[in-house]
Amino acid sequence: MAGRGARKTHIKRAAAVLLLGLLTAVLLAGCGRAPASGEAALEAHRTGSMELQYAEQFHVDYYEENLAVISIEDGLRYLLLPEGQEIPDWFPEEELPEVAVIRKPPGGIYLAASSAMDLFRAIDGHDAVTMTSTRAEDWGIPEIRELVQEDRIHYVGKYRAPDYEALLEAETGLAIESTMIYHSPLVKEALEELGIPVLVERSSYETDPMGRLEWIRLYGLLLGREEAADAFFDEACYKIRSIDAETAGEPPQVAFFSVNSSDSVVARKPGDYITKMIEMAGGTYVLDDLVPEEENALSTMNLQMEAFYDRAVDAEILIYNSTIEGDLQTIPDLLEKSDLFRDFKAVRSGNVWCTNRNVYQQTTGTAEMIREMNAIFTGTADETQMVYFHRLES
Repeated sequence: MAGRGARKTHIKRAAAVLLLGLLTAVLLAGCGRAPASGEAALEAHRTGSMELQYAEQFHVDYYEENLAVISIEDGLRYLLLPEGQEIPDWFPEEELPEVAVIRKPPGGIYLAASSAMDLFRAIDGHDAVTMTSTRAEDWGIPEIRELVQEDRIHYVGKYRAPDYEALLEAETGLAIESTMIYHSPLVKEALEELGIPVLVERSSYETDPMGRLEWIRLYGLLLGREEAADAFFDEACYKIRSIDAETAGEPPQVAFFSVNSSDSVVARKPGDYITKMIEMAGGTYVLDDLVPEEENALSTMNLQMEAFYDRAVDAEILIYNSTIEGDLQTIPDLLEKSDLFRDFKAVRSGNVWCTNRNVYQQTTGTAEMIREMNAIFTGTADETQMVYFHRLES
């Protein structure tokens, strides 16, 4: 009997200890004393964030010891460390697998997103770019074309098949890719396995052209040239705000498109930054109320020629996008794409234009592009002075 009593006593004590432990855990949770998550630990050391005016595709948080965490809209995150500095003890270990570490400034940049080059150039930072995936003849920026021709910026192959050995020998500190890299995910993985962090650039997904320009502030941060980037961006904002985009009468209907090898029309989605530029220049995008059949992250949509005909046949102005399928010089060049274009109002009036190949590469020219669009829309364009567009000859 005595043994039974002892066992009962032990059971009661064990139950009491268990109950006390449960009560303690509840009280600690109620008092907010549960172990801090990685996010909470980071927040304790955060000193601020980059105050963005237009960009929505990236975000920057600043932390103690001059650290920064860059977050890209597709979910990728990067820890930016000053040169020679180690990751501090307070940075949560559980966060480390979620971030790629970039040293500031990067030792040498491999640039596979050509639209970013002009932003580096604007802050005198293109000397940090040592490798490119764009051939010399494909650059629309004369200064960069010359640097690639002279091998001062080395061409190391297309983005989907870069020369890994050359990248390693050059001690590449960062690869900047466009979202096209997601079509070749093994390349991204290979670069990361070689110790080269990969930043996926998404400026073309900004819905506001000023948001696309504001990526210069991210590149300024990477290179330690924040003041130059802020000064350039502020001046560009002033230029765009000063544009007088008034047009006489109703805003002209404008179609911006190209025709692919499958005879489908590739057009910008409503709300895209190009369509916003058309609006800022005083025009109306002819597909502005069209709901794309495909819901995806692409900034373009494909239309059957007949569907495009129904929507754009009465548009006053056609602008052909040379970036995808090459440029056009004459109206007959356009008619070779489809004889249906003969019926288009803009074709009959000779108001068909084509982008020059520098439209996408010369990102810093956003204000000037809008001014040229406005001149096209108002019929005041001096064709001898146009930099970004040319009229198709009859």
